[in-house]
Amino acid sequence: MTTSPETTTSWPDHLPTTLGTLRASGHVHRTVKQEISVNLLELMRTGKPRFPGVVGFDDTVLPDLERALLAGHDLVLLGERGQGKTRLIRTIVGLLDEWTPVIEGAELNEHPYDPITPASIRRAAECGDDLPVAWVNREARYAEKLATPDTSVGDLIGDVDPMKVAQGRTLGDPETIHFGLVPRMHRGIMAVNELPDLAERIQVALLNVLEERDVQVRGYVLRLDLDLLLLASANPEDYTNRGRIITPLKDRFGAEIRTHYPVDLDLEMTLVRQEAQLAAVLPDHLVEVLARFTRAVRESTAVDQRSGVSARFSIAAAETVAASALRRATLNGEETPAVARVGDTDAITGTLRGKVEFEADGEGREMELLEHLLRRSVAETWRNRLAGIDLTGFVAAVAEGAGVSTGEAVASADLLAQLGTVPGLSTVLERLGFDDVPGPAEAASAIEFTLEGLHLTRRLAKDFLADGRTVYGGDGA
Repeated sequence: MTTSPETTTSWPDHLPTTLGTLRASGHVHRTVKQEISVNLLELMRTGKPRFPGVVGFDDTVLPDLERALLAGHDLVLLGERGQGKTRLIRTIVGLLDEWTPVIEGAELNEHPYDPITPASIRRAAECGDDLPVAWVNREARYAEKLATPDTSVGDLIGDVDPMKVAQGRTLGDPETIHFGLVPRMHRGIMAVNELPDLAERIQVALLNVLEERDVQVRGYVLRLDLDLLLLASANPEDYTNRGRIITPLKDRFGAEIRTHYPVDLDLEMTLVRQEAQLAAVLPDHLVEVLARFTRAVRESTAVDQRSGVSARFSIAAAETVAASALRRATLNGEETPAVARVGDTDAITGTLRGKVEFEADGEGREMELLEHLLRRSVAETWRNRLAGIDLTGFVAAVAEGAGVSTGEAVASADLLAQLGTVPGLSTVLERLGFDDVPGPAEAASAIEFTLEGLHLTRRLAKDFLADGRTVYGGDGA
C-alpha cells in the first residue's frame, strides 16, 4: 500500500503515482456524474444492490432517483422527518469509483488531467509528466452540511484566509482564499440537509455553483470549473409553503423527488429489524405490535400530519422494549438472553411521547391517546396471529386458579408455574414463530401475549396491583 505524506489515506500499490504513468495506464477522466451513471448502469446489468440498506423505496422513490442520476441532475429529496432521506443520500456514495486520482498535495481534489486552481495549473505546467499523483477513496469524496441559521458563505463557498495574507500574499491574490465545503467537494458529492433553513442570502451563493459551476468570494471572480453532484433534503412544508427556498435556486435543481414512510406493515417491520440495536430478544409478534403502533400514530387525527412520525419512533420503541425486558430479567435473576413480553411495551408511551407533535385538540391527552393506540395495535396483532385458535384452555386454566400474575416482578418460570400445562399452547407457540421446544422466557412471552389478547377481546379480566403485578383472571365481560 502507498501512503500520501499529506494524509493518512493509503491506496493499492499498483495504482500510478505520476501523471505520466497515469496516462500510460490508459486511465480515462470522467466527471462525477458520468462516473455515477456508468457504475449505476453496471449494477443494474449485474443485478447487484444499488442502494443497500434502503427499505421501502424499491417501486416508488428509487426509480425516480435512478432516472435523475442517469440524467446527471442535481436533486432535492422532499419528505417528512425520519423517512430516510439522509440514509438514501449517503448510499449514492457507493456509486462512485472506489479510488480516483488527484494531484498530490492540491487543496482541492483536482484530477491530474484537469487542474482548476491557479496553484495546481502552475504546478502541472512545471512538473509535466512527473506531476505527483495521489488516490482518494470514495468515502473521502462526500460531505454533508446541516443548514443552520448561522451557516455562512465562508462555510459553504470560502473566505479570505488571514494567515495567507500574513505570509506575504496580497489581498488581490486569489490564492489567499480558504475554500469552503462546496469547492472542497470538487469531483465528489455535496449534500445540504434541511435546505430551507439556510438563510436566503446564503442560498444565493449556491446559484452559480449549480448553474455556472464557479464561485465568488469577497469580490474575487475566481472561475473554478467545479465538478460535483449537489444534493439537498427538505421537509415539504418548508419547501413548498413557507417560501424559504428562493425560486432561482429551486429552478436550478434538476429533479425533486418525494420520499415517504413504509407503505405496508412488512416493510415497517423490516426497517425495525434492520435498524434497531436490541439489548434483548424481540419476538416477531412484538415487532408487529410496534410497527402497527407506529402506523396508527401516523394516521391519528390528533397527530400533526405535517410534522410526521419518524421511522426513529418505531426503532426507539423496539430498543426501549428490549431494554425493558433486559432490566426485568436481570432484576428477577433470569439467565440471558432476555425475551421481551407484551407488558414491556407499557414503557414506550411515556418515553416516546416527545417524538410526536400533537394537534391542539390532542394536547393534554398525549398519554391517553398513545396508550389507546398501543392497546389497539396489540389487539390487531393478536387477531392477525392467533385468530381461529381454540384458546378455551387458557381461559379455563386461569379460571381454575386465583388468576395469573405477570409483570415486571414476575420471572418467566414463575409465570409458567401458575398455568401448568395448557391445551393449545403448542399451537400458539407455532403461530408466534417460536421453536418447537422454546425456553421458559419464550413460552412466557407467548403466554402473556395470549392472555393480553383474551383481555382485550373481553374474555379475561385484568387488574393492576399496588406491588406492580398485573393479574389476569375472571370474567372480563
